[in-house]
Amino acid sequence: MKLFGTDGVRGKAGRKLSANLAMRLAMAAGIYFRKNSRTNKIIVGKDTRRSGYMIENALVSGLTAVGYDVIQIGPMPTPAVAFLTEDMRCDAGIMISASHNPYYDNGIKFFNSFGDKLQENDEAAIEEIYFDDEVIEESQKVEKEIGSSKRIDDVIGRYIVHLKNSFPKDLTLSGLRIVIDTANGAAYKVAPTVFCELGADVIVINNTPNGFNINENCGAMHPQQLAKEVVKYRADVGFALDGDADRLVVVDERGEVVDGDKVLGALAKFLKSCDRLKNSKMVATMMSNQALEDFLTKEGIGLIRCGIGDKYVLDEMRRHGLNFGGEQSGHIIFGDYSKTGDGIATALQIAALMLRSGKKASEVLNPFELYPQRLENIEVKEKKPLSQIEGYDEMLKKVKSYGLRPLIRYSGTENKLRILLEGRDGKVLDRSMEELVEFFKKELR
Repeated sequence: MKLFGTDGVRGKAGRKLSANLAMRLAMAAGIYFRKNSRTNKIIVGKDTRRSGYMIENALVSGLTAVGYDVIQIGPMPTPAVAFLTEDMRCDAGIMISASHNPYYDNGIKFFNSFGDKLQENDEAAIEEIYFDDEVIEESQKVEKEIGSSKRIDDVIGRYIVHLKNSFPKDLTLSGLRIVIDTANGAAYKVAPTVFCELGADVIVINNTPNGFNINENCGAMHPQQLAKEVVKYRADVGFALDGDADRLVVVDERGEVVDGDKVLGALAKFLKSCDRLKNSKMVATMMSNQALEDFLTKEGIGLIRCGIGDKYVLDEMRRHGLNFGGEQSGHIIFGDYSKTGDGIATALQIAALMLRSGKKASEVLNPFELYPQRLENIEVKEKKPLSQIEGYDEMLKKVKSYGLRPLIRYSGTENKLRILLEGRDGKVLDRSMEELVEFFKKELR
C-alpha cells in the first residue's frame, strides 16, 4: 500500500504527512466507515506533538465535509482512544501519534467501532477511496448534511475508571514508591492520576510537554534517566511510557532496565497462578527470545508466535481464544481489559504481581536468563525484496548452520533493514552479525 504502513499512516509532519493528505484521508475514511454507520460519530485523540493541531484540524475538516460528527478529546493515550471508541458507541476512532518517534514525525491510526485496529483489507479499501477523485467529490455534503465537531475534556475520567477496574480490588498500592516517566507524551495526566488514586507514592518525571520534547531523551526509548531517579528516590519500581502510552519499559529497584521478554514471562506465570491465563497459552512475536519459549514450556504455558505489531498479536490471541500476549518492545495486551498495547494497564499488573508475591521487582521480573541476542538496523535506499537479493538464501543457510535463529525484515515505518540474531554462543553470534551487516550494506546501500 502507498499510504498505510504497519501501524497506520506515518511520516514527517508537514511533508509526507501534510494537512492536505490528512484532510483527504479523513474524507476517505469517513466514506468507508459510513457503510456500517450506527451513530454518525467519530472520536479523535492525539498525543502532545505541536503538529497534532494541524493534523487534528485537517481531520475534522475532512470528516465533517463528508457528513460525520466529530468528538475531539485532546491529548489521550492510544489505548484510551481504542477504549473510548467502543465505550462511547462511535463508528470509528482516530489517534494522531507517531508513538515513540521524534516530535517532527506524526501519524494517524484508525480503530473500528469495536476499538480494534483496522485489518489490511480495511486500510486497502480506504486507500482506494483516497485515490478516487470522483468518489471523494461526490461524497462531500452540503447544507444541513455537513457534519459538526465538539471538544469534550472530561472523557479522561472514563478511561481512568477503566484502568482502575483492571487492578485487583482487594489490593492497594499504598506502601509502594513508583517513579513514572510519561515521556512528555499523551499520558502525562492520566498515568500519575491512576497511580495516585490507587494509593501509591508517585514521583513523576518528564510530564511537561511543550510540543517538541515528546520522547526526547526520556520515556520508553530512553529509560536511563528513569533508572537514575529510581535509585535516587529508593523507589520500588520505575515505569517508562512512550509518547502515546501503548508501550511500557520497566526499571527495577536497583535501577536496571528489565528485558521485555522477562516481563512477558513473569506476567504469563503470574496470570496462570491466578487462574487468569486462558487456555494456558500466550502470544509473542518472532522477535521474542527463545529463552522465553523454553521458560514458558517448563511452566506448562504454550507460546504462539506471530508477525511484528500488536495488532497481529491481538489477531492470534483471538484466533486461539487467548487473553494475553505482547511484544518484546513493551507492547503488552491484556485481552480482558484492552484491544491494544496499554502501558498503564501493564504497569498496574506488574504492581499487582509484586504485591501478591511480596518480592522485589528484581526478583519477580527476572524469571529466566536470556540467550544472547543482537539487533542491528541498517539504513537502506530502497526496500528491495529480500528474496531478490543474490546470495540471500545461501547466507541464511550459513547462519542457521551455526545454530543461530535469524529474523531479517524491513521496518514498516522507516527505510531500515532490521537484523535480529539469536543463539546460545555469543561469540559465534557476533561474528555472524558482522558478516550479515557487511553483506546487506553491500547489497542495499
